[in-house]
Amino acid sequence: MTVDPNSIDLPAFMAESHRGRTRRSRHLQRAEPDLLRSMLSKFVQALMSAEADAICGAPYGERSPERVNSRNGYRTREFDTRTGTMEVAIPKLREGSYFPDWLLERRRRAERALTTVVATCYLLGVSTRRMEKLVETLGITRLSKSQVSVMAKELDAHVEDFRTRPLDQGLLAFEVPVEALDPGLVGRGAGPAEVPGDGVQGHELPG
Repeated sequence: MTVDPNSIDLPAFMAESHRGRTRRSRHLQRAEPDLLRSMLSKFVQALMSAEADAICGAPYGERSPERVNSRNGYRTREFDTRTGTMEVAIPKLREGSYFPDWLLERRRRAERALTTVVATCYLLGVSTRRMEKLVETLGITRLSKSQVSVMAKELDAHVEDFRTRPLDQGLLAFEVPVEALDPGLVGRGAGPAEVPGDGVQGHELPG
């Protein structure tokens, strides 16, 4: 059995007015609070990852002569949403620091904007235009249009997974990178790892 988008109140979701967007997020909040929280987590992680890539000068996992920095694990922080508290994994850099002020200094505004966009994308899919508006609303200035476009395509695939996930299998497990929860797990086949010194992301390592 999968989640059926047709079970959602379509008129309320499809309305393009401000009232319609608010109704969409409230409906998803009531109907699928765990789903909404997991989708919020995925969007937040994607935005932070893209911003960290912009600071480093190259995408995570890519060797490039334009790279000026690389990542060095994660640190976790709590972020309160209307469906409960979730942990976000903030990328750490080898040189300097990264802090998503758009998320953690303007929490209510960020939560409101993210929830509205996530609810819309759940029904209509993720588009570059919607992500550009979200980035603008949140005040994220480092991302290029190409970064936003790539992020939109990746998130659209994940949203489709959310929409069609088997209900008896629970939520998809990609909320927080495993090394953010336990650095000792890196290199034991437990999740994605970054090769020390070059900022290149690997795949799961053999045990």
